Parts: sequence; C-alpha cells; structure tokens
Amino acid sequence: MPKYIFVTGGVVSSVGKGITTASLGRVIKSRGASVSIMKLDPYLNVDPGTMSPYQHGEVFITDDGAETDLDLGHYERFTDENLSKASNVTTGQVYSTVIAKERRGDYLGGTIQVIPHITNEIKDRIRLASRQHESDVVIVEVGGTIGDIEGQAFVEAIRQLRREVGRQNALYIHVTLVPELGGGELKTKPTQQSVRELRSLGIQPDVIVARADRPIPDDVREKISLFCDVDVEAVISMPTADSIYAVPLILEESGLGAYIARELNLPGESNLEEWRELVAHIRTPRRPLRIALVGKYVELPDAYMSVMEALVHAGLANDVDPEIVWINAETASREEMDREFRTVSGILVPGGFGPRGTEGKIYAATYAREHGIPFLGLCYGLHMAVIDVARNILGLPGANSTEIDPNTAYPVIDLMPDQKGVQMGGTMRLGLWPCKLEPGTKAFAAYGEPLIHERHRHRFEVNNSFRDRLASAGLIVSGASPDGNLAEIVELKGHPYFVACQFHPEFLSRPTRSHPLFRDFIAASKQTLPEGSQRELPLKSDAGQPQASSVSSAGE
Repeated sequence: MPKYIFVTGGVVSSVGKGITTASLGRVIKSRGASVSIMKLDPYLNVDPGTMSPYQHGEVFITDDGAETDLDLGHYERFTDENLSKASNVTTGQVYSTVIAKERRGDYLGGTIQVIPHITNEIKDRIRLASRQHESDVVIVEVGGTIGDIEGQAFVEAIRQLRREVGRQNALYIHVTLVPELGGGELKTKPTQQSVRELRSLGIQPDVIVARADRPIPDDVREKISLFCDVDVEAVISMPTADSIYAVPLILEESGLGAYIARELNLPGESNLEEWRELVAHIRTPRRPLRIALVGKYVELPDAYMSVMEALVHAGLANDVDPEIVWINAETASREEMDREFRTVSGILVPGGFGPRGTEGKIYAATYAREHGIPFLGLCYGLHMAVIDVARNILGLPGANSTEIDPNTAYPVIDLMPDQKGVQMGGTMRLGLWPCKLEPGTKAFAAYGEPLIHERHRHRFEVNNSFRDRLASAGLIVSGASPDGNLAEIVELKGHPYFVACQFHPEFLSRPTRSHPLFRDFIAASKQTLPEGSQRELPLKSDAGQPQASSVSSAGE
C-alpha cells in the first residue's frame, strides 16, 4: 500500500503550493523512499496544450508525450524523477472519460452523478499514477484554492480516498497565506477561514504550511494551531526564500520531514548533503552573464519557466550567474534589438507557434550568426535559424516555414506529411524521440555519446529537399532521427557556437545535472565578450517584475 500526501491551497493562488509540493518530494526522497508527484487541475480544458501561455504559462512535456501543467517541471527538477501522462489529471479528462463510458453503456443505464462516478474516476486516476510509478509515496497537489467550485469534486475524491486507504496511509497538507499588514502584524484570520472552508468539505488538515514574507513567530504558530486544531509542530513556517531550491532545506529544518516520516512510518534519517551543496553554490556570488531571450511571451516569464531554470542550472555548471535580457520579438525594433545584443554574451530563441514575432526571432539568429555571438535555438528557434540561412546565405527570397507563410516559394520548414489535416490538441510529435549524433560536431561533443533521447512538441520539420543546400551554406545536420529522415540538431560550421535543436532540452535539465546543450551554450558565452562594455540596469516595474516593454532585462 503506497502512502499518500494530499496538498491543498487556500486564501489566494500563487503562494508557492507547487514549489512546496516539489520540495516535499525532495525531502521524502532524501529519506530513501521512492516518490512520485501528480497534479489535479480543476479547469475544464483536457490539457494545457491549446491554452495561451498567458493563461497558463509553459506547457511541460513528459517522456510519454503528455502536455501538462508547468508544476510538473518543478516536480521533476526537484525529485529528479521522470513523470508521465498519469501525473496530470484535469476536469476535462475526467468528464470526457465518464461521458464516453456512459455512451458505451458501461454504467448499465444508471444515472451519472458527481458522486460516485466523477469522484471514482478521479480516485482511479490517482491509483493509476501510483501503480505506474511504483513509488512508496504519492504526493497529490490539488490545483486552485479551497472554495473554488471547479475543485470540489477533487476535494471530495481525496476525502474518500483517505477513508479507503486508512488514516495511517494518508496525510493532508494545507498551504495558506499569512499576510502582513501595516505595523508588521501577521494576520491568521485568512488561514482560519481557509481551514474552516476545508473542514466544511470534510477534510481536517494534518499540516499547515504558513506562507509569509518572513519567518512566522512561535506565538503566531501557536494561534494557528489552536484555531485550526493542528499540532503546533505541524504548523510550518515557510518564509519567502532567496531561491526556490532552498525550500526543501527550509521544510526539513522546520521539522516537516521528520513529522511526515513519523506519521506515515517512513525512514526517519534524511540525507540532503548534495542539495545543501547546491544551495550553497547558488548563494555564492558568481560573475553575471547577460543572455538575450528573444520571444513573444516575455511579459509572462512563466511561459519560459523551464528555459529559465535550465539557464540557472547551466550557470551553476559554469560558475556564472545568467541574467536574462527579455526581448519582445514582436514589438522590439531592430535598433532596440541591436542595442541590447551589443551588451549580451549569448542569444537564445525559445519555442513558439504561429507567425507573430517570427521576423524578430529570425533577426536574432541573423545577428548571432553575423557577429559570432553564441546562439541556441530551441524548437521554433531551429526553424528561425534555418530560415535565416536560407534567406541570407543561400539567397532564397521569402524562404519561410509553411506554418508562417503557406504560399512561400521556398518552404525550408514544412509540415510532416502525417500531420496534414489533423485537429489541434495532442496531435503533434510529442514526447521522447531518439536522435543519432554525428561524430566531430558540437552536438556530439556536448553529449559524448552517439544516441540520445529528447522530448519534442511540434508539427513542422526541416524540409529534406533543402538539407543539401543548407549544408553547402555551412548549416549542417549534426543530429537526426536514426533513419536520417528528420533533422533534430543543426549547427553552423566555423561559428563559435551556433546550435539549434528541434526538441526541448530544457525539460530534461536538472539543478544538479545541467543539460549538455545549455551547459555548452553558457560555456561558449563565457568566452565571448560583448561589443559594448556598458551594462545597462534592468528595466523593472515598481513591483520588481520585468516591464511589458519591447526590451527589458531581469536578473535570474
């Protein structure tokens, strides 16, 4: 019987429930227990694959091709465990399955209700995740906040599940905000109200993780304990950390790991030495390294969450501190881009879809190629690099991707034949695919092995009809599918570092094991001094976040 930990949130969203859940995974794994994490998302979409990044942030891809919530990226990075399609459940998936069963007659003509049919489907999916990953502990995060009408079926399901598996095998953790008003007073009433709402749904939390900007004093913890009927030792102070990677250490030092181990009969001794070394390295001052990230969702950095974290990991591997210069590929003028590019040591073009901002991304590849600045293109970034070379070296006017211009005379990027006419949503080349590397290339040097596997999310590919001409211009295919039919990595001969890949390497980067392409991109960027010596101060709003301007900077 696996152990279950259910994590809910109250008062407001975005208080760090996902990071807390991921950190719990690291704390439990440090005790020698195997762990898997899953996310229950109350929204009615089947998955976030067709949602705007401004609505949901990035879409995280698993090995088996699931388009999932970005929190799964945190889960994988903190626990270093690969998750699966079963690790993200949405209301849309649950209702779609139940309705399909009803149409087939599986319920023998019975009336379909939220209880038991919807809640049973949710419980079945939780059990499926535990079976697939064969873990000792399954941590289940319930998205949203207590009281949301969309999440009530999920809360009811986890209430029922604890009754079925036994109290000794399940634990409820509630993450809640403790705001600080003028005069420095921490207010517990929002937490009390949130717990009261949770109780009204039949769940009494065993642990309360109290989020605040500063450590919560013992007298405030005692007050929460009294009014919420939770052990004082189970009221965990979770102040805002200087790094998200410090959160597992804070939780462990607060005694939460020992409390969970005792309640669920898990090993008591933890080993977080490697994690302590990681956090110490993060806190050690390192030379800043400005990296331009050219995209169209830069007003919401969560749209590039895994890319940002992969840069942090690569910075740690190279003992530098990447500072991201956010450049809006759609609205920034070439003059604005030139000004920023002269102050950076590397240029990165991340993934994306659609025609907006593509000319700005193509120009970023052009600038990096012409000025010898290290360049890393991810998925759509590869397409932009290919278009640049086709237009500006091969002299093919209007060369483009048919995703951008269906009528281009030179479709250097084109739709895969089996993708023509398919509907949107879950129909791209998704998940883990093999790639064979060419010896003597930067790609081979990065990985150090001939065959790799990387995660994909795209429909369009390099058009094989143009591969020979691109190679004659110096843009070679250094990694391809084992049958050689699909270009996976391209790189420019004679350039310090100009590499682009069809996949998303950021999804496999870990804080203690930087991804090879990001690691080598940052290593190359260290060797390239910017043309301008002046480093402009970051443009930030009063709230300290990157401004929604054409060009803005933000330190990681």
